[in-house]
Amino acid sequence: MSNHPILQIKPLGFTWETLDPFLFCAYHDDAYPQGNADLTPKASLAGRQMGQDFSRKDGWSMYHGQTVPGFPSHPHRGFETVTIVRKGLIDHSDSLGAAARFGGGDVQWLTAGAGVVHSEMFPLLNSAGPNPLELFQIWLNLPSAAKMSAPHFTMLWSEKIPRQTSVDDAGRSTEVAVIAGQLQATSGTVTAPAGALLPSPPDSWAAQADADVAIWTLRLAPGAQWTLPAAASAQTRRNLYFFKGQSIRVAGQTIQSHGAIELRGDAVVSLENLGDTEAEFLLLQGRPIGEPVAQYGPFVMNTKAEISQAIADYQRTQFGGWPWPDTGPVHGHNPARFARHPDGREERPVVSTPEN
Repeated sequence: MSNHPILQIKPLGFTWETLDPFLFCAYHDDAYPQGNADLTPKASLAGRQMGQDFSRKDGWSMYHGQTVPGFPSHPHRGFETVTIVRKGLIDHSDSLGAAARFGGGDVQWLTAGAGVVHSEMFPLLNSAGPNPLELFQIWLNLPSAAKMSAPHFTMLWSEKIPRQTSVDDAGRSTEVAVIAGQLQATSGTVTAPAGALLPSPPDSWAAQADADVAIWTLRLAPGAQWTLPAAASAQTRRNLYFFKGQSIRVAGQTIQSHGAIELRGDAVVSLENLGDTEAEFLLLQGRPIGEPVAQYGPFVMNTKAEISQAIADYQRTQFGGWPWPDTGPVHGHNPARFARHPDGREERPVVSTPEN
């Protein structure tokens, strides 16, 4: 049996294949045009299959949105969504009465648990120019003991996400943003608390001390070299997704196309950007939950009987109903980011200002 750190490499599709405890990852990179006064695209929608537009016509899609792009109200049960917004803004609304506007590096971690209905809309606030949107949505499974936990969402504001910048011997930098898990400080510069652990929702698999869940984004400057530390154990499964850049070298192997690189959990892995543009990666790792997975659309349980029960519960209760006036609410023209929780508590990111 080979001890090489790379186990396999798979091409990237619209949704990226993942390893237990993750269910899938969707990467959206939409070049939306300028917006109208009602935050809709200032462009013709002709030729799109409205309500089901994944066409990427002109570099963007409406998805399930009819006027504003996005994903109007839809249910979930039995897992978590982790939404990392790199560019643009998302408007969240849910059946608990919660709402949020987040983006520019923010992360929303939503535990669907026993059931929640939510919408994720992409308002086009810029009426004078383009509205680029780039995000990951990662589905993280819940163990059977937590599948019927109370719904819960956590905002991880960009300003609080630990980011470590390391410089190699040639002076080339690598930045790592640590959304889940822990990266020990190196000799580089840490632009948020080193080794700080962001709060995972209490019922999350990521909150288990031995789950070894990590969600990191990596950005390597042209020519930069960086070493990915080993996971906590050989049982940890990890995928490194190479999604931007020209060519890279991973554990001595040259890779010239984007792909999902499965790595041994117990391996220290050398990375090198061979291109003359930045190379970017997403790391997803964790110890497997190791339970049966039964999935039907937005419901992820352990058995077919539990899926049938989820459908029946949703048909009967609508997971609390929908308190909003339409299926895809947007939150006005003010670009300020915020979150309003079901209990009415509001939070906003604390933006630091340079000292005089």
